[in-house]
Amino acid sequence: ETYELMERLQWRYRRTLRLVHPDAAALERLTGARGVNGFYHSLDARLACCQVRKIEPFKRAIAGFGAWVTGVRREQSAARSLAQPIEWDAQHGLYRVSPLLEWSEAEVWQYIRRRKLPYNVLHDKQFPSIGCAPCTRAIQPGENRRAGRWWWEQSESRECGLHPRARHAPADA
Repeated sequence: ETYELMERLQWRYRRTLRLVHPDAAALERLTGARGVNGFYHSLDARLACCQVRKIEPFKRAIAGFGAWVTGVRREQSAARSLAQPIEWDAQHGLYRVSPLLEWSEAEVWQYIRRRKLPYNVLHDKQFPSIGCAPCTRAIQPGENRRAGRWWWEQSESRECGLHPRARHAPADA
């Protein structure tokens, strides 16, 4: 579904997306040491997987830029509720810009529908938050919107490392 979305985006906007993949040798070392599904065994193992498959490619993707844009919204989690629209991302050495921070999920969908924007069809199958296939599942009615991400872990550990787990309250709060 994600590859289909990428293709639709490329056709609609007549642009070729730049894809950044995990380093093959690092991925071989990870799966050799921890197993192909080792990320299920512990938080440390899952974070190591995210490091190889997501964080390291992300760092290569943002190299040379002064900022990156994220779709983080305050309503998604307690940690995300403390985010600022523009803040220095010391972990990655550039600014993080969150233009949707104040938007509700309903406002996001209203914007998508009004403009007939392409979106991942997994959203129609009860996947409000989409990540790697083995680490993402559909949610059940009444579950938290991010319950499908790393569902086997405690809710406070459900981040990949792109976004800080703990934030400090703004000085003017």
